[in-house]
Parts: sequence; structure tokens; C-alpha cells
Amino acid sequence: MANTEKDVAIAEITDKFRESGAAVLTEYRGLTVAQLSQLRSSIREHATYAVVKNTLTERAAKEAGITAFDGHLQGPSAIAFITGDPVEAAKGLRDFAKAHPLLVIKAGVLDGKTLSPEEITKLADLESREVLLAKLAGAMKGSLTKAAYLFVAPLSQTARVVEALRQKREEQGPATEAPAAEATTDVAEGGDES
Repeated sequence: MANTEKDVAIAEITDKFRESGAAVLTEYRGLTVAQLSQLRSSIREHATYAVVKNTLTERAAKEAGITAFDGHLQGPSAIAFITGDPVEAAKGLRDFAKAHPLLVIKAGVLDGKTLSPEEITKLADLESREVLLAKLAGAMKGSLTKAAYLFVAPLSQTARVVEALRQKREEQGPATEAPAAEATTDVAEGGDES
């Protein structure tokens, strides 16, 4: 490869690193072209899968400020540049690696943070963003319903108590205020107890 071709390739890989929110380095030794095509189509919605040259990728990663792949760029390497949902892309890679053990997940990077193969598997075990958002919305709706009930409950209880007191008063008839009035009259007429 001529130097200008190498520079163009490095710039292209650097741009892919910068444009993607995550990237996963894999080794594909022993996989057929048909299997690689199958992998590409399974993650196409969330990532692009590209076979890369190790030395060019190492230089491009340094230019992009990525250190996650240091020491891992050996053997036939390919990178999944993830531009969509990282969870779904990680699931696609994990599932393909289970079906085809020759695909080895070496390392990854997500929002600048280095990921080990185990962390990529944990990421794949998460539910998709849409499912997590739906669960959050459901929890919030339930909390809001409970809060509304708690705000309305004291008002309805107060209304029931007032209604019960009104009914009790109606059942007892008019209040007996006469004895209280007589006691007031005696004192008012000058009834001195001393």
C-alpha cells in the first residue's frame, strides 16, 4: 500500500471511530465469507462490520484518542462500528459468537470507556433501549396514579366524614340548646352565687 493510500485508510477508520458511539474489536480467524456476510446483515441496523489492517487501525485509534484496543490488534481483526443501539449490536455479536465460536470478541469501547469481552456480554444481556424506556414510563405512570390517589384520598375521606356528621345531626333532630341558654340567663340577671 502506498503512503497516500495508507493515509486515506487511516483517515477513514479514524472517522468511523469518531462517528460511532461504540466499537467492538473481534477476531474472525476461520470464518467463511458467507458467515461474515451473515454477521454483517444481522447487525446492519445498528453497526457496520469492517475487516481492518492492524497497523492502520492502531494508528487510527490513536488519532481518535481510543486506547481500548492497545495490545489486542493481533491476528485477523474486524471492528463493529456501532452507530445505533449498542445493546442490540452487542446482542447480535454475542449471539453470532455463540453460534460460531470462531468469532472472538476481544475488546470494545463505549462512549470513550474501555470494555472487556465480559462487559460486552453484560451489555448484550441488557434489555433494549425501547424496552427500558417502556418500563420506566410504566413505573412513572404507576407512581403518578398512586400520588393522585394519595392527594384525592384525604378530600374524599373529609367529604365522607362531613356527610356522616350531617346525617347524624339530622337523625338526632334539633340540638338541645335550652339548658345552655338558661344557665346564661341566671348569670345575666344578676344571680350572684356569693
